[in-house]
Amino acid sequence: MFGVRVALKNAAAARVIAARGAPSAAVARRFYSEQAEETYEQFTNRYVKFFENVDDQFELQRGLNNCFAYDLVPDVAICEAALRAARRINDYATGARVFEALKIKVDKKSQYEDYLKALKPVKDELGIQTKEELGL
Repeated sequence: MFGVRVALKNAAAARVIAARGAPSAAVARRFYSEQAEETYEQFTNRYVKFFENVDDQFELQRGLNNCFAYDLVPDVAICEAALRAARRINDYATGARVFEALKIKVDKKSQYEDYLKALKPVKDELGIQTKEELGL
């Protein structure tokens, strides 16, 4: 009894689809990969520009969260711009946390040390210390 009802409903659905026609290809098209990929240089320039224009703590921390969420380690130029932004808005803690995020993000300890060497002039100029230098 139930099998007959299902067959009748399926037949009715088939007639409706046949009458309307198959869905067009334009309706079913997906646009997942239409966006061009961003190069590393474009990524770096975008975030350096972003941090140069930051004027409050929320925007700085949001930018850092977004930047470090990617599957790559940010360039030294991005870190320098973020450190300068932290100092400009007088947010010492976020400046120190940039180094903590770098330490977590890199694969090897030698990479972290390379970042520390590259950022040492900026770190000294701005008076920002790492967690290790603070003894924490």
